[in-house]
Amino acid sequence: MSVVMVALLLTGSSVEILPALVPPAATASIHMDLDALPRARGQAMPVGQETPGQDPSQAAATTVPPSPVAEPADPATPATPTTPPPPPQTGQALPSGHSPQNDIVVTGRKEAAGDPLRAINAESFAVTQKVDGAVVGPVARTYKKTVPGPIRSGIHNFLYNLREPIVFLNFLLQLKPGKAVETVGRFAINSTIGAVGVMDIAKRKPFRLPRRSNGFANTLGYYGIKNGPFLFLPLVGPTTVRDLFGGAIDRLILPAAVGSPFTSATYAIPAGVLGALDHRSEFDQTLKDLHDNSPDPYAASRAFYLNRRQAEIDRLHGRGQSDPAGMTGPPPSVRPFVPRDLEPAPSTPNTSIPDTSTSETSERPRSPAPAPAPSDGGPSGQ
Repeated sequence: MSVVMVALLLTGSSVEILPALVPPAATASIHMDLDALPRARGQAMPVGQETPGQDPSQAAATTVPPSPVAEPADPATPATPTTPPPPPQTGQALPSGHSPQNDIVVTGRKEAAGDPLRAINAESFAVTQKVDGAVVGPVARTYKKTVPGPIRSGIHNFLYNLREPIVFLNFLLQLKPGKAVETVGRFAINSTIGAVGVMDIAKRKPFRLPRRSNGFANTLGYYGIKNGPFLFLPLVGPTTVRDLFGGAIDRLILPAAVGSPFTSATYAIPAGVLGALDHRSEFDQTLKDLHDNSPDPYAASRAFYLNRRQAEIDRLHGRGQSDPAGMTGPPPSVRPFVPRDLEPAPSTPNTSIPDTSTSETSERPRSPAPAPAPSDGGPSGQ
């Protein structure tokens, strides 16, 4: 080669020497037109291919800097097909120098922001289910079977009639004077003609004043205060930070404004026990639908509670259709469902295809024991 170079220098020849000096394997890495490179079909550019409009004698001498994504091949190492590395498992770091730009890595969906305490809530839910299945549920069903219907209805009406002043106050706070006046009319009619609220005369003809649910938690939601974290508490059941705070304010109104007998244990304990039995017996079928017929009883209970609470707030804004009684009465039927945004992340991510579904089902085992009814203590001033 040195002899050829000396000869060329002496003769001043203009012969192109690049094809003779560069090994054929190295010329394969010379890219003359990156846009014309047929990458989509996995074809390789033939060595020495000419650029359209370029003289063949200049094609071999034209050198373009190599693409930053490709390195010149080693002439001594034969080309071998490369296999892309498998996608990393969840929680593993990418190998050094590896770029995930062209990889599809499917990971589990994060937990919804409304339930950051899911682990604690689920444990409380499981314990509450056991207690409810062993004690509360059987006692409530016995109460429903043994106590005559008119007596149970009278107890129910009496307890809810005592909540009408709280409903009235919150309608005023929500600047709804019409509904506030109707609530006062209900309370006056049922407290007099209805024998201190034992009979709900106000909902009948000619008055036709339905019972409405309202409370300080509803007022907070009406003015845009968010739910805060979801909670599942023993003796309380499903609730949120906003509903827990609002329910506590509701319970303090009558004792603070009226005093005795609402401040005495002789009233508070029997009223609390009867209210819990009445509520649990009314929601017995709803709980069976939510728990026995649901693949995830905890998630179904959480979704049921949060959706009904949102329906109450929407109704105050004149949106949607919901029961005026709100959380204080059971729905006519329950179709178990777990909305996507409330579903916890799957335990084993699917690494074959991306998660693009709009709905999903769970294969978790059923839990036969029911839990306490969705609490109405927060939104309705109980």
